Amino acid sequence: MKEWGTDPCIPPTKSRKLPVDYDKALYPQRHKIENLFAKLKDWRRIATHYDRCAQTFFPAICITATVAFYLNQWVLSLA
Repeated sequence: MKEWGTDPCIPPTKSRKLPVDYDKALYPQRHKIENLFAKLKDWRRIATHYDRCAQTFFPAICITATVAFYLNQWVLSLA
């Protein structure tokens, strides 16, 4: 991976013959970003790129991310 100029941040599988070192601090952050994209894809308008213009699509992503964040905070406060 180093010869490509990248640093792996996903842990290798246990069956891998040559284990690869990965960034253990970066992996949880990457996981949070992946979860955010999964939540954004629950919204049909975002998942299908309903807004073709970047000037309207970006605000839709921002609003959706904000709503998803607050819904997540609300659910956590109930627990």
